[in-house]
Amino acid sequence: MSQPTPPCVILDHPQLAENIGAVARVMANFGLTDLRIVAPQRGWPQQRAWEASSGADWVLDDAKLFDSLEPALADLQLVHATTARPREAVLPVLTPREGAANTHAASAEGLKVGLLFGPERAGLEKSAVALAHAIVTIPVDARHHSLNLAQAVAINAYEWRLTVSAGAPPQFRDGPPPAEGAMMLGLFEHLESELEEAGFFHPPEKRPSMIRNLRVALGRARLNDQEVRTFRGVITALSKGRGQTLARLTRSKD
Repeated sequence: MSQPTPPCVILDHPQLAENIGAVARVMANFGLTDLRIVAPQRGWPQQRAWEASSGADWVLDDAKLFDSLEPALADLQLVHATTARPREAVLPVLTPREGAANTHAASAEGLKVGLLFGPERAGLEKSAVALAHAIVTIPVDARHHSLNLAQAVAINAYEWRLTVSAGAPPQFRDGPPPAEGAMMLGLFEHLESELEEAGFFHPPEKRPSMIRNLRVALGRARLNDQEVRTFRGVITALSKGRGQTLARLTRSKD
């Protein structure tokens, strides 16, 4: 079992540079260095982030910028979405301590893991949560459940840090490692394209929720590379079979 690599931190559409800087500060406090920023609402880079980082310049200097969420997750094999509520996604719901144990075990086996956080005002969108494998919810008091972005990152980073000093984690999974995000996204889009062609998404207004449910179900299965290739082969075979059926029907009408 290899030395666990700390999870990356993905900020989806963050609003304030000061909050990004504060996130970098707490990441540095607890030994996390891989910061990924997705479509910051006021552009990037912003000097105020460096000013708010209290000297954690190396985290910001090496931060990766993405236009959309999918490429930011493309190389990851386990993603935990931190949100105040499940938002209708049928995914495991973990505390930060449970989530840290999960990511530590996965990372120790060589998997690439990430912690996903949403915009300060509204949190993660449902479509973003659907790309994760579990939800981490911080058990705050119901009378005041709003947490600053950096506070949420700090709690999760602290729990990760505790696992590092706790010794070897339990085994994450038997068999081959799960497929990376890019491979799973290819499966999602392949399936959704064929379902669209077959008229599955009806009525049209339910299409987004149907896609989210499909992605959550497939993501929860934690498919490995070979399983993804098998599923894509099944989809291709079914789509070709549909074409053969149409051809037979056309010939019979002639």
